[in-house]
Amino acid sequence: MVSVCLLFFSCNGSEDSNNQGTDNASDQIPVYTPEIYATLPHDAGAFTQGLVYSDGILYEGTGLYEGKSSLRRVAIETGDVAQKINLPSEYFGEGITLYNNKIIQLTWQNNRGFVYDKDTFELLDEFSYSTEGWGITFDGEYLIMSDGTDVLYYLNPDDYSTVKQVNVTANNEALTRLNELEYINGWIYANVWQTDRIAIIHPDGKVSGWIDLEGILSPGDCTTEIDVLNGIAYNPEKNSIYITGKNWCKLFEIEFVP
Repeated sequence: MVSVCLLFFSCNGSEDSNNQGTDNASDQIPVYTPEIYATLPHDAGAFTQGLVYSDGILYEGTGLYEGKSSLRRVAIETGDVAQKINLPSEYFGEGITLYNNKIIQLTWQNNRGFVYDKDTFELLDEFSYSTEGWGITFDGEYLIMSDGTDVLYYLNPDDYSTVKQVNVTANNEALTRLNELEYINGWIYANVWQTDRIAIIHPDGKVSGWIDLEGILSPGDCTTEIDVLNGIAYNPEKNSIYITGKNWCKLFEIEFVP
């Protein structure tokens, strides 16, 4: 349901936008707006930091300190949390991804990642990194991690060592605040923190499109206080994408229309 032009990027677009993803010169990079296929419930208590789809289930990583960070298995249609573990109170959870029936979860400023069994949530391993942890995804070969800067780190999934780094640019300027990541059909999709946009990034680091989600959640939709857009999960069976935000009461299944 997501447009073939977007996911496989057979359409043309110049690389031109400002460094934080606002509207300046964005007409020279394709801008896509969402068409909503479904509006689904989402736990407004979830400070969403990572979102992954697999076999009809959403896996969600949440943040905040004092034991509020968690890893969850979530029923898509109802938003019910079917399984959950909390991180120790000193950890602030960040992005998650799936790799070989394992879930990998980052933490923000603790320089620590956790590896869980996908089915049982049993902690299998831990690893360290020198930067902050923001978003993470898997491209079939490497884990790709963001740290809030313009850099994407490619990690060996066997030992979590850094294999290479790629700098992300739009209009030849650094695009910083790269947050939650999702790898979709050869492209890296990244929430840009504190904006309503998702950057579509070529593996060489150049932004090749913007997804504009401004207004998808109306101010009156939720009765609780909401935070920023964050969370991208691709459903390959339906060729659709789920998006949500921190403390959002809704999850949206969407396609993007040029």
